Amino acid sequence: IIETDHTDYATSSIDFSCKACTTGTMVVVAVNNDKKDFNLFPQLTCEQRGCCWSPLDTPNVPWCFFSSNHGYTAHSVKNPNPHGKSITAELSRMPSPSLFGADIQQLSFHAEMQTSNRLRFKVTKQKRFEVPHEHINTVTSNPSTPISDALEITNEPFGLIVRRKENKKVLFDTTFAPLVFADQFLQLSAKLPSHNIYGLGEHVHQNYRHDTNWRTWPIFTRDAFPNGGTHNLYGHYPFFLCLEDNSGKSFGVFLLNSNAMEVTLQPAPAVTYRTIGGILDFFIFFGETPEQVVQEFELIGRPVIPPYWSLGFQLSRWNYGSLSEVKKTVERNRAVGLPYDIQYTDIDYMEEKKDFTYDKVNFKDLPTFADYLHEKGQKYILILDPAIATSKLIGDVAYGSYDRGTAKNAWVTESDGKTHLVGEVWPGETVFPDYTSQNCIDWWVDEYDRLYKEVKHDALWIDMNEVANFKQGSNKGCSVNKLNYPPYTPRILDDLMYSKTLCMDAKQAWGNHYDVHSLYGYSMVLATEQALQRVFGGNRTLMLTRSSFPGVGKYSGHWLGDNGANWNDIKWAIPGMLEFGLFGIGADICGFFDDSSEELCRRWMQVGAFYPFSRNHNAEGYKPQDPASYGASSLLVATSKHYLSIRYTLLPYLYTLFYKAHTSGDTVVRPLLHEFYSDSDTWAVDRQFLWGKYLLITPVLDPGVDRVQGYFPDAVWYDYETRERLGQRKTHVELFLPADKLGLHIRGGAILPTQEPDVTTTHSRLRPMGLIIALDDNNQATGELFWDDGDSRVKKNGVCVSFQNVLAMDVTNAGYSDPNNLKFETITVLGVPHAPSAVFVIHIGPGGASDPVEIKNTSIHHDAVKEVNTQYKNICHLTLGESYKVQWDSEALDYQRVDCHPEENSNEAECKKRGCLWEVSAAENVPWCFYPEDYGYNVLNYAETATACSFSLTPLFFSASLPRSPILNPILKLTYSHVLLIQIWDPSTERFEVPVPLTVPSTPESDEDKRLYKVSVTESPFGIQVVRKSTGTTIWDSSMPGFIFSNMFIQISTKLSSKFVYGFGETEHTSFKHDLDYHTWGMFAKDQPPGYKMNCYGVHPFYMGLENTGDAHGVLLLNSNAMDVTFQPTPSLTYRTIGGILDFYMVLGPTPEMVVQEYTSLVGRPVLPAYWSLGFQLCRYGYANDSEIENLYTDMKKAGIPYDVQYADIDYMERQLDFVLDSEFQGLPALVDRMRAEGMRFIFILDPAISGNETNYPAFEKGVAQDVFIKWPKELGDGIVWGKVWPDFPNVTVDEDLDWETQVQIYRSYAAFPDFFRSQTAAWWHQEIKDFYTNVMKFDGLWIDMNEPASFVHGTVGGTCLGENLLEFPPYMPPLESKHEGLKHKTLCMNSEQILSDGKRVKHYDVHNLYGWSHTKPTYDALLDVTGKRGIVVTRSTYPSSGKWAGHWLGDNYATWDQLYKSIIGMMEFSLFGIPYTGADICGFFNKADYEMCLRWMQLGAFYPYSRNHNGKGNPRQDPVAWDDRFATASKDVLNIRYTLLPYLYTLMFEAHTQGSTVVRPLLHEFTNDKTTWDIHRQFLWGPALLISPALDAVYVGVRGKWLTMQTPLERINLHVRGGYILPWQKPESNTKLSRKNPLGLIVALSDSGTAEGSFFWDDGEGIGE
Repeated sequence: IIETDHTDYATSSIDFSCKACTTGTMVVVAVNNDKKDFNLFPQLTCEQRGCCWSPLDTPNVPWCFFSSNHGYTAHSVKNPNPHGKSITAELSRMPSPSLFGADIQQLSFHAEMQTSNRLRFKVTKQKRFEVPHEHINTVTSNPSTPISDALEITNEPFGLIVRRKENKKVLFDTTFAPLVFADQFLQLSAKLPSHNIYGLGEHVHQNYRHDTNWRTWPIFTRDAFPNGGTHNLYGHYPFFLCLEDNSGKSFGVFLLNSNAMEVTLQPAPAVTYRTIGGILDFFIFFGETPEQVVQEFELIGRPVIPPYWSLGFQLSRWNYGSLSEVKKTVERNRAVGLPYDIQYTDIDYMEEKKDFTYDKVNFKDLPTFADYLHEKGQKYILILDPAIATSKLIGDVAYGSYDRGTAKNAWVTESDGKTHLVGEVWPGETVFPDYTSQNCIDWWVDEYDRLYKEVKHDALWIDMNEVANFKQGSNKGCSVNKLNYPPYTPRILDDLMYSKTLCMDAKQAWGNHYDVHSLYGYSMVLATEQALQRVFGGNRTLMLTRSSFPGVGKYSGHWLGDNGANWNDIKWAIPGMLEFGLFGIGADICGFFDDSSEELCRRWMQVGAFYPFSRNHNAEGYKPQDPASYGASSLLVATSKHYLSIRYTLLPYLYTLFYKAHTSGDTVVRPLLHEFYSDSDTWAVDRQFLWGKYLLITPVLDPGVDRVQGYFPDAVWYDYETRERLGQRKTHVELFLPADKLGLHIRGGAILPTQEPDVTTTHSRLRPMGLIIALDDNNQATGELFWDDGDSRVKKNGVCVSFQNVLAMDVTNAGYSDPNNLKFETITVLGVPHAPSAVFVIHIGPGGASDPVEIKNTSIHHDAVKEVNTQYKNICHLTLGESYKVQWDSEALDYQRVDCHPEENSNEAECKKRGCLWEVSAAENVPWCFYPEDYGYNVLNYAETATACSFSLTPLFFSASLPRSPILNPILKLTYSHVLLIQIWDPSTERFEVPVPLTVPSTPESDEDKRLYKVSVTESPFGIQVVRKSTGTTIWDSSMPGFIFSNMFIQISTKLSSKFVYGFGETEHTSFKHDLDYHTWGMFAKDQPPGYKMNCYGVHPFYMGLENTGDAHGVLLLNSNAMDVTFQPTPSLTYRTIGGILDFYMVLGPTPEMVVQEYTSLVGRPVLPAYWSLGFQLCRYGYANDSEIENLYTDMKKAGIPYDVQYADIDYMERQLDFVLDSEFQGLPALVDRMRAEGMRFIFILDPAISGNETNYPAFEKGVAQDVFIKWPKELGDGIVWGKVWPDFPNVTVDEDLDWETQVQIYRSYAAFPDFFRSQTAAWWHQEIKDFYTNVMKFDGLWIDMNEPASFVHGTVGGTCLGENLLEFPPYMPPLESKHEGLKHKTLCMNSEQILSDGKRVKHYDVHNLYGWSHTKPTYDALLDVTGKRGIVVTRSTYPSSGKWAGHWLGDNYATWDQLYKSIIGMMEFSLFGIPYTGADICGFFNKADYEMCLRWMQLGAFYPYSRNHNGKGNPRQDPVAWDDRFATASKDVLNIRYTLLPYLYTLMFEAHTQGSTVVRPLLHEFTNDKTTWDIHRQFLWGPALLISPALDAVYVGVRGKWLTMQTPLERINLHVRGGYILPWQKPESNTKLSRKNPLGLIVALSDSGTAEGSFFWDDGEGIGE
């Protein structure tokens, strides 16, 4: 069809053509028969036909098309009454040139509304061939829909418009193109409402949805290979389904015509039919859904319900060669335990391939072969072809079948109606039965009966019935006439009507073969059904046919023909199955032709286990491909057994689907669009399929692939094998499907009947049954079971099952009682997060309901790890065929509650004031005051682009009793890139936003396919769902109640993907994985030694979530206000912050290591420390003078203990004044110079606080002059905000026996705090550092402390903060240490003013947590500039991106055993935070260290990236030479190992710096597939290759998945190198300056495969730059 405005078409001598060609919409003329003339004179040929010529440069568009004066006019139109069911009319041809001659001038039109959903119309002429279908007749019922509601005809030219009665939508419009009706060329075109067209066959359609770009599909049954071309194949199906739109409304069109034809699909969209005989007999089926259209196609007969055993797995091949070879195949597959029901023999069982015979030599025992199979519960199927040999049997014995058929006159004849048409097929010269003749049918039934009496078997396979002939037409060829050479030949294979079949002028009882050729297989099926009924009587059997026509499904199944062993055919089988969805079919598993590779056959066995007809079949001359032929221990056998066992488990479900197909016309194999028609993404899905409504199969269909994109529509989905619920929906998901796996998912809402599998259905039908109940979003499910003896033709019994908190098993027809007394013994419920508290069974008998029987808890299993399923093992033995109710009580959904009163002293009255619910719970930690489900915001003004979406929010409900009233209309924006940004702010008032620069893509990602996630928004109440496409896991779902956005209280909750959550800091955690049992963690930077639930030095609102699939993601909330996070068992997470905005950044991994890499790409890659900083380091607070340091240095050298860095804590300062050297340390500069000359390095400490009570203190004086200190806002006085820290007043002697508060009051000077946001502060700080380095003492690194900022007074000297007290005591106070003292506790007043680098004035309230961050970069810049070397900065207070400039130690810890394992947790958390240069104070800072503990800590600390022994003032020394020789030797030994491996550690640091990878690495990062590692925090890795297992407890060696108890004497730490890795090493020395001169080496640890790899980075160790 061409839409055009051309008015200047060329003309010929036919005058009316020019005028007619001015119309705008035309249809192509068929021209391919006159190819020679057309190619020579294309325009002339076109115009001689009275058509229009217009060359175009668009591919495929025809240049020759109809003018408007072709066609017919309608007259004598009769419509009996307005509400009538029929219309008739006479049609007369309009004067116009003929296309192919023999145009029929007068036609009859008849239309009738046969049912409310079926319209039939015919265009015919008397005495023309019509298909003699057994089912299709004029109906006598009175449909409720008058025909005028569905059909409108136009008179001149004649056309018809079919509309949907409900909305008057045009579905089938022929008015734009002319009807052509000649004796041997009939053409009708119709415009369609959409491009969603499915069906037409039989061909290989590479996609289920048709391409409408001028694609032409011939339909004419043919013996041809299904190799992916557009040629015609075995069946004849002029039926298509059209999905109109996303309402689901659909219609089907069936042309009942058996002549050769072609169908062209055109872009309008439109369809053009061209057939070369018969009549135009159309049926239009109206459906509300695609599935309903298929059900309406009952016109042709409902599909057969096969015997139960025929749903088992089947084996076949062409030419086993002998029965002994067949038995070898059977035995080897039995031996491996393969579920396997049916064995075939192909034509090689016959004597010389002659029907109704068997080979008395090679298959001599065939008569007893069925008994041999039956002994093990298996079945036997043999093949018959239609062609009958004319030759005698071996030994010149008469071939009785031929002779009896000849006597019966059973054969197709030549055109004279007498002479038997002779051709050639497998047995040689043959004749062809005419199954349309009653004589032939009688002969066929009799011959089959004779065969069965001789060779017992269970079912029949009929082949070659297109009908196939190896000669072109006959042994004589074919006459030249209009039947063999019609004026127009559709685009069939070979362009020859009788190619590989019979002459078209051959005669059959139904008519010329020209008319009935495509009915040959259909007629053979009808005859064979009579034969089967004769032999098997009341028992069902299986018939399998290759050639088909609409209606054969009532009696027979079908397979997709002689495919090839290639990856295309495994893919194309799925569209084929979907098109034949009326009845069960499958492709030849592993391919018919060619040798199948192990990988191809393995993948095909996986998907073939879910073909309704599941048969492995291959051709002669190729390698065997039955599963066992690949080896009993092969992966192919293992995965075949696995998925066939699942098939056999689900056979009750599959059998029920066949019953539904048989009784209701439902599809068995179902395209996703039938269930999810409103989702346009399903309309083209054809690499996945459903069993019925509920089981989704996602196979691997390409070589070398273990990740497959599957589409998961909008429903709950559960992984069949793991039983886990997918978090993702309505998106494409990348599934990890290794060599032995296929994707298999159950849709929520399903109840699937199951049965314990066995190797045959004979045995499996004796086993206990069960139910899999998969809950949907509403916690409901339904299902059905049909059960009978599996063989009888009469329907027996049905069981309907429904579920809604009560499992109701209702028997709807109790006509069958299973003799095996089958019982439902296992019920599995998916989607139940908590175990039931009680289960009761009620039997519903004839007399009513029994008393409830409680099931013991010991019979109930709930998987607490997955929290997704509940199984009831052998709970009640529910007898099949009887009615029951099973009821269970679940714990209240207490764990879904979001706390509405997180502060203390909650009570019912206060709770209800907030509009919340109050309900006491017996569950521990569950809040009694919680938000109602609709508590939150609504979405308004939603707007979306390819890169972002935004909308405003309006409160649904709020109460004045909340900590603060909600802001009325906050704005939310989502920005899409590889990092997902979620931002919520107040458009009406400027709010503080964190000034930390992040590296986000400058251009968002507009291509959704490139994003790993999909986002959806719930509008009321508002929520955001983020779904990982590859797995369907929902990783963020904030559609939980309680979202509040107010000035000083912001709260948002989200469901989590799993209970495996890591991160958030800085605070001491007792496990790496968070405990989600209502634990709340406050975050606010504070000078607070590590302690349980005490907020410490830094703030890191970042977590990594590990999904149940093993994928990982990370979420950063960029907010610097005081906050907390609460975990709850849902699993879910609630954020509460008291200022700023919500600014989330989400990275998708998908591996844990990639999460860190992506996170550090966002916040900044970690600094690369100097090589020497990886050496061992010593420090203590409390060195009395420089002599102590010198003596320590001397002792360490003497002991030969590797040692690179010496520190000085604040005692080197005069009265703790920055940049001032104490008199007791006047020799320190010279000592440092000497130590550095010998290869050592020196680091000294700097605190930020500067004393203001000095008379000559340049640091303070210059600071005042340059205005660098934090002040009050001008409106509050503009003076310095004074605190007190370590500096003492001048001229005082400190009495340390006084209590701390008194010491602070009388000895500590007033201190000012630099505002490091300001550029002048950075310059001032830089100059002070430079002056100290130049004028006082050299150093190599800097240690900055007390930068939370810490103060020894609360807020300011005197304790009274100026300004509004609300900032010190906000309406909501997170659970912080000493929160009763307010936010000012041990720090500055929140009203203090700081000035950002852009000049913006902000409250310390908003930037407090950024103080250490702002302090770090100026320090790092000064160090690099002053020393000219890389060095290292170590900082105590950190925030996201601090790792770009500094390392971190875990603070002022305690000398206790628990601090050892807690330090591992801390290091792993800072690995997540992007700060890999981390460690704890070895042996503890506070308290006296124990000998054994300290030695164990030295061993552990030797593998801290930042390895420093540091202790506090007043405690005994704990350095390695402070103990005894044993201690010193053990320390030396373990540090020598560290120094040996420093090249490896330095390489890891380089990779962290360049790639963002972790250095200290949790085991789960490397062994994510081993879920045991997800909980391990007492061991750690250096990179991927070195496992450190300190002496803490039993240890885990994850690569082999075993816990090992290892001998660990005091001098030893357990270290393991992972196979497959190469570690660089270097001979150790006493420091790195010396060790770096030594030879290098490699440790090569081979993997199981004998391979290893590694990397190595080397430079000068301290240079700056690339």
